[in-house]
Amino acid sequence: MEWEESPTSSSASVENKYSAHSCNILNELRKSGQLTDAVIKVESQVFPIHRAILSACSPYFRALFTNEMFATNRREVVIPGVSADVMKTIIDYSYTRQVDVTAENVELLLPAADQFHVNGIVKACCDFLASQMVAENCIGIYKFAKAYFCHNLERISFRYLMHNYCKVCTQSNEFLQLNAEELAEMLSRDELNVKNEELVFDSVLRWIDYDPERRRNCMAKLLRSIRLGLLSTQYFVEKVKPHPYVKESENCKPIIIETLKFLYDLDMDGKEEIDPVNQLARPRVPHEILFVVGGWSGGSPTNIVETYDTRADKWIICEAMDTGPRAYHGTACLGNVIYIIGGFDGMEYFNSVRCFDPVSKTWAEVAPMNAKRCYVSTATLDGLIYAMGGYDGHNRQNTAERYFPQNNQWSLIQPMTHQRSDASATSLSGRIYICGGFNGQECLLNAEAYDPNTNQWTMIAPMRNRRSGVGVIAYRDHVFALGGFNGISRMNTGEKYNPVKDSWTSLPEMYSPRSNFAVEVLDDMIFAIGGFNGMTTIFNVECYDGTTDEWYDATDMNLYRSALSACVVTGLPNVYDYLHRDRDKDVVEKKRARAQNNAE
Repeated sequence: MEWEESPTSSSASVENKYSAHSCNILNELRKSGQLTDAVIKVESQVFPIHRAILSACSPYFRALFTNEMFATNRREVVIPGVSADVMKTIIDYSYTRQVDVTAENVELLLPAADQFHVNGIVKACCDFLASQMVAENCIGIYKFAKAYFCHNLERISFRYLMHNYCKVCTQSNEFLQLNAEELAEMLSRDELNVKNEELVFDSVLRWIDYDPERRRNCMAKLLRSIRLGLLSTQYFVEKVKPHPYVKESENCKPIIIETLKFLYDLDMDGKEEIDPVNQLARPRVPHEILFVVGGWSGGSPTNIVETYDTRADKWIICEAMDTGPRAYHGTACLGNVIYIIGGFDGMEYFNSVRCFDPVSKTWAEVAPMNAKRCYVSTATLDGLIYAMGGYDGHNRQNTAERYFPQNNQWSLIQPMTHQRSDASATSLSGRIYICGGFNGQECLLNAEAYDPNTNQWTMIAPMRNRRSGVGVIAYRDHVFALGGFNGISRMNTGEKYNPVKDSWTSLPEMYSPRSNFAVEVLDDMIFAIGGFNGMTTIFNVECYDGTTDEWYDATDMNLYRSALSACVVTGLPNVYDYLHRDRDKDVVEKKRARAQNNAE
């Protein structure tokens, strides 16, 4: 209670019980009208209260009741502009420190709590709105928070809007109600999370199409907020330049000319100097950073960490390396913390687990697993880390365990049906899936799923190919199994599992055959990273787009490595620490190289 002394650690429970007991007594006195010394009148209702209680909760009422102009014998206070229900909620909170915020009362309750400076209710309202945030309402919540100076909620809602812009601009009616200045301000932000600028242009068209007669004149203002220099020349020439909203606007002509010159210079032989900080080609800031940790490189394990900036298509070597190298390990991410699980350093098989905090850039040891696990398979589900199978230097494992970060403890779960090392695992729709691997005699094509509710493993349909050193990842409601070693050669084939049909179907082939590579989903694409191609360790990276059902080349890593592991960290507050310092220039050079390759 704000009007009581803070309890010391030794007597906290006693004081808390006393405080709750005091609250109950004071509330009973209020309800019975005993010892009250003022009445608050709202609309046609009156609320007997104790001045001291409301003064302790609200600086507004404290100033009112202690003002010399307020006569001590005056009992009735009329409060205009507030509903009786809202005032009752505020008074109840003053006595109980409890409030029930709902979708029905939050829009009235928060302004009133702000007016009377009842910070506890303001926070409760903000927490409620943050918990209810979706693509359809985040713009309204952002505006609401901004209007009432709820800075934390404003930051949360704006971050949500930036991160989920593609959903917001296609699903939200609030998006269509923005004015041109508001939309231009959003589109100009570096934090706007879009895979390409074509999506930004499409969102502008959707906004104008909602009221074309009034909004088509805003095209030039909005066009300047799009990073037009990041569009392909073909898309710009075929889709943007001839669009009626652009073509019919005199104000758009200088923008078109400037962009055409910029794209033309990129298509030239590279001698023309391009301003790397030109707003036309300034890359957006990614909301997700891909971390690649450890692996086998140059005949020995490494401790080098690399990060991938998807907007700049650039790999950066991270300064914060672990003290010891490891390969054939697993990686998992909970919150902003990366866990490095098991593995091998060329001499020792590990049951140890290390964690890296990208915000503080510190490494720490956490509880070890119950078993040593090299060639381990890892996955996360419901805030827990699962580690399955592997090799302890003597035996292939069928055991599995999971890590509870709250108490820093590993606990064994039901063993798998099969022994398997060098398999790969992922989680999808509340289950853990593990596929392929090696049992000591042969590469496996079988796969199984774990249900944490029943603590049981169930065999699923076998894959079409034997795959050890396979990459397994959940993507678009399917389990994808890529590459691997079939006992004869490294593969570039892939297949996906449909849990509803319990069946596998083939995928387009990767460019490179690979086993013991890292696989992750980033920007709604699957990235296959590094590995061993049957002849040598590689640093090649490629990505699969489920929309086009095709593989594309991405920038190579700085380091040749196999037996590596990767994870994606979202929403880092210090994201710039993991981006390339010359990323603006890198994007221009990358785009120039692609333009020249297309010309050839």
